[in-house]
Amino acid sequence: MPEDWNGSVLLVDKPLHWSSFKVVKRVRALTGVRKVGHAGTLDPLATGLLIILVGRPATRQMEAFMGQAKTYIGTLRLGGVTDSYDAELPVTPVGPWAAVSSEALEAARQQFVGTIKQRPPMYAAIKVDGERLYKKARRGEKVKVPERTVTVHSFDVLEHRGPDVTFRVRCSKGTYIRSLAHDLGQALGVGAYLSSLVRTAIGDHQLSDAWTVEQLTQAVESSSALA
Repeated sequence: MPEDWNGSVLLVDKPLHWSSFKVVKRVRALTGVRKVGHAGTLDPLATGLLIILVGRPATRQMEAFMGQAKTYIGTLRLGGVTDSYDAELPVTPVGPWAAVSSEALEAARQQFVGTIKQRPPMYAAIKVDGERLYKKARRGEKVKVPERTVTVHSFDVLEHRGPDVTFRVRCSKGTYIRSLAHDLGQALGVGAYLSSLVRTAIGDHQLSDAWTVEQLTQAVESSSALA
C-alpha cells in the first residue's frame, strides 16, 4: 500500500443502492488503512459526491468538511406520500398532482428558503434514545422526532413536468432533502416524495471531479498516484 493513501481526501461518486458505510468499507479494504470515514451521509437511494477521509491526518478534517454547504439536484413526485419520504416504501395517494399550477409551486417553494425548521423522516440514520431511528421505524414504533433548524440557501425548480418536479437545492449540513420534498407536498396539499437525488457539490468540491468506485479500485490496485 503506497504511503500516499494515508491522509488522502478522496472524492467518490457513491453508487445507487450503496450505503455510505459500504463505500467506507471498500476504501478501507482497498487501502489497508483502518481509520477511514466520510463527511456527510448519503442515503442508499441517493447518488453523488461523498468525501472519503483516509487515515487520521484526513479524518481530523471531518468537521470542517461536514460544515460546508451541500448542493443537490433531485426529483420529487407530487400526488402521494411514503413513510420513508422517498421511493423505498409504498406510495399512499393524497391528492391530484394535476391541480398544482406552476404559480402554486413557486409560492410553496419560497416557504422553504432561508432558516427553516424540519423534522427528519422516521426512516433516518440519526439516533433517538441511543438507537438508529430507522430501526425503530421498521419495528413499527411511533417516535416523536424532534425538529431541527437548518438553512436552505437556495431551492430552485428546474423543471415541472406532469407529477415530477426537478429541483436544485443548496443547503446547510443536517438538511434532509427527503423532508424538504415531503414538506413541500404538504404545503401544496397533494403530497410529495423524493424519487431521485444526486449530490453534486460539497463546498467547492464537485461531483465532476470524483472517482467512481471502479476507477478508485483500479487506481489503488495499480498503486497509481492520486490526482
